[in-house]
Amino acid sequence: MERPFVIINSAMSADGKISSFQREQVRISGPEDMGRVRGLRAGSDAVMVGVGTVLADDPGLRIKSSDHRKMRKDEGLSEEPLRVVVDSLARTPLGSEVLGKGSILAVSKAAPEERLDLLRDKCEIAVCGDIRVDLPLLLSILHNKGVRRLMVEGGATLNWSLIEAGLVDEISVYVGAMIIGGEGAPTLVDGPGFSTDYPKLSLISADRLDDGVLLRWRVLR
Repeated sequence: MERPFVIINSAMSADGKISSFQREQVRISGPEDMGRVRGLRAGSDAVMVGVGTVLADDPGLRIKSSDHRKMRKDEGLSEEPLRVVVDSLARTPLGSEVLGKGSILAVSKAAPEERLDLLRDKCEIAVCGDIRVDLPLLLSILHNKGVRRLMVEGGATLNWSLIEAGLVDEISVYVGAMIIGGEGAPTLVDGPGFSTDYPKLSLISADRLDDGVLLRWRVLR
């Protein structure tokens, strides 16, 4: 089954947290890293988040730079990457910024039909899996839509699910110069965790940005 090249991109504190124990967004990146993220998004065919990120942060996932939109248009691409939300039970609020033309909501067969009826006017619905979204199937659907490079912007549960399924090729993480703490605060990868066969990484680069460091790893098979 063919799938896109998958990059997880995130920012975390020096102690590995991506938000606070209250699940509220914390600004970790500085201007340089935020510029890098905008460029990475502009160079992707699709951007994916989990429903938890939508509920917590309400991201738009759109390209704000006219230069980036022009770059994509000059390359024969749509001005915006596809926006994909992994949401097994269709919990995405109808007013979410991510919805609209160019958005795909990936749900399971367990999603309430009345929710899907409301959401169909605001996005494309992709039904993948019985109880939870079948991620390999979803990535295959995206590949069939022409997505060759997929940027994943969280959150911790989606990151876990993709890594656990062996669907991630690269991880880029900006480590900011701050401590967030909290045993209940989400980390880069949550989920049940591995007890054996821990996924191995190969360091691609480590570069200072702002007051932190950008680490890029290749996920080894």
